[in-house]
Amino acid sequence: MQEDTTLYERDPKYIPRVAAVHDMCGYGKCSLTAAIPILSACGCDVCPVPTALFSAHTKFPVYTFHDTTDMLSGYLDAWQKVGVELDGIYSGFLGSAEQVDIIKRMYREYPKALRLVDPVMGDGGQMYPTYSKEMCDAVKTLVDGADVLMPNLTEASILTGRDYPGQNLSEDEATDWVGALLDMGAKNVVLKGIDRNDGKLRNFVGSAKAGASSRIELAHDKLPYMIHGTGDAFASALCGAVMAGKTLGESAQVAGEFVRHAMESTRNQPDFEERGVSFELNLGELTGLVG
Repeated sequence: MQEDTTLYERDPKYIPRVAAVHDMCGYGKCSLTAAIPILSACGCDVCPVPTALFSAHTKFPVYTFHDTTDMLSGYLDAWQKVGVELDGIYSGFLGSAEQVDIIKRMYREYPKALRLVDPVMGDGGQMYPTYSKEMCDAVKTLVDGADVLMPNLTEASILTGRDYPGQNLSEDEATDWVGALLDMGAKNVVLKGIDRNDGKLRNFVGSAKAGASSRIELAHDKLPYMIHGTGDAFASALCGAVMAGKTLGESAQVAGEFVRHAMESTRNQPDFEERGVSFELNLGELTGLVG
């Protein structure tokens, strides 16, 4: 097992400021409607950078989509003029390939900010419908230098150019996949969603500093149903825990348990299969876990 690492030293009197570079859905729990409350519950000041506007998330049969690329340069210009400072840059779903350049601009303008990359491109072996090969190739360039890279197995296959392996990976196979992502320049990797059909879901944590074969394996009880938006909730909780001063392994453990408990709460909500994960009843628990 690797030595666990703290990526952010939290001053208990200071509220860290995190830019959440993600889309906004008017209905359906994901993206910014997950990132803003979850990061806030972890004690962060969340500064949204909306990459797209959706009427509802893409699991619904009908939705509107508006790409915000044209407004983002002026948006960041205004931030510079008023002296916005950032401690973290958390990127997720993008509206266009050009938005990767917006994220890289933020990296240049905020060189001390942690780079927290959730390469939201697909799931279950398929790209999301608004993505293209050009967009995926652009997202791939965010891997090198990422302080934390948080792909699922579909996204790991897109990033590495390997065939999608399914979710049933052995420990050695998961270690190999994490190593391939670290070889691309990520400083730390959390590989999400290993499912060996044994009643557990596993995430693997790896660090470039810890060596090629040293990994942390975290297992959580698997529930007998899946819910949209859990990946965004997990990544947001992980980022929030990191910014609260937890180690990366602790942060991944906190995020996994938070999502599992939120899924249990979600089962009691109307239309939960479509709407997505409902975590509101569990935000207090999250605050306690990172406090």
